[in-house]
Amino acid sequence: MKVLVIGKGGREHALAWKINQSPLVEKVYVAPGNPGVEEFGVNVNIKDNDIEGLVNFALKEKIDLTVVGPETTLALGVADAFEEKGLKIFGPKKDVARLESSKDFAKKIMEKYNVPTGAYKTFDNKKDALEYVNKKGAPIVIKEDGLKAGKGVTVAMKIEEAYEALDIAFDIPGNRVVIEDYLDGFEFSLIALAHNDKVIPLEVGQDHKRVFDGDKGPNTGGMGVYSPVKRVTKDIIEASVNEIIRPTLKGLVEEGLSFTGFIFAGIMDTKDGVKTIEFNARFGDPEAESILPRMESDLVQLILDIMNEKETLVKWKETTTCGVVMASEGYPASSTPNAEIIIPDDVKSQIFHMGTKMEDGKLLTNGGRVLIVVGEGKNLQEAMKNAYEDVEKIKCEKLFFRRDIGAKDMI
Repeated sequence: MKVLVIGKGGREHALAWKINQSPLVEKVYVAPGNPGVEEFGVNVNIKDNDIEGLVNFALKEKIDLTVVGPETTLALGVADAFEEKGLKIFGPKKDVARLESSKDFAKKIMEKYNVPTGAYKTFDNKKDALEYVNKKGAPIVIKEDGLKAGKGVTVAMKIEEAYEALDIAFDIPGNRVVIEDYLDGFEFSLIALAHNDKVIPLEVGQDHKRVFDGDKGPNTGGMGVYSPVKRVTKDIIEASVNEIIRPTLKGLVEEGLSFTGFIFAGIMDTKDGVKTIEFNARFGDPEAESILPRMESDLVQLILDIMNEKETLVKWKETTTCGVVMASEGYPASSTPNAEIIIPDDVKSQIFHMGTKMEDGKLLTNGGRVLIVVGEGKNLQEAMKNAYEDVEKIKCEKLFFRRDIGAKDMI
């Protein structure tokens, strides 16, 4: 098979890396890809928002399967465009991708089909939103409605933080906010392969959203992740699949919006059971980079199985991974481009490129999150040790990282 992966970050690097290991696959293309992909695949100079260019490439190269990484590409309708041309694509259509691209849409689906989540209201003006916040008090969660690249969410522990979040949100013309109850518990990410109402759940990861150690500072796209999560038992995963993912997929089918692709549920294990924080319509990033290296099964075969409505059991290594994101100075507010990165030969961890470029034979920073270093070990302590030892070896004056990725599972 020839497989095309759409996207350019660490998630797409990890997907392509795993897909390349399949005996079913002859060649992997990544559009537009990144310097890390060149070790095993072919970068294609087509932007991930150029839907026409991607379709034409897939037709010309006779691509057998396309796997979509970024949510923005899904929201543009890439799956619709591919399917119109008879091309096999693993990713939901535009209307279905609203599960991620509109938090209000996702909440309405959850409410209608009795999927456990926090109570909420949606507002399109600051006056009514402020009245609601004053009535509810803090802690409270403010979410901007559209795609925000893992940002645009404020968990306001004080009422003043909620006011500030509303000021920022309503400074954007036409913006809407979802205000929801604060959920207390242990948060984790569960990703599954889905088609119609069929599900193949993967093992979970624990993302670290805040930019600084101890979960301080603003939300980011994710500063690190570990997998598996010992605090998330098989019973919790089973409850999450049966109470959250399956009813949501069935609800979408009933709405005439059948889902195909990776479905991501951000879940809070509370004293009242599992509750949904959010849905994404694609593999998580950085979750992909930590979960896929532990997978023994053939990812391509799993994708083909689910698309044929076959719910296959996934085989996993008896290891733990810890992925540490190295971010560019100024992230998440800004980034520092064109800083040289030197990765020594004695780095043993798997490295996925999130925001890099090559110029004149030098590897340079080219984004907010730049690299993720994924250490593997027989337990979390060993995985953390291996990851951080290699992080310290990588030379770049403009990169920083959290030093506590994985510490939550030690408590």
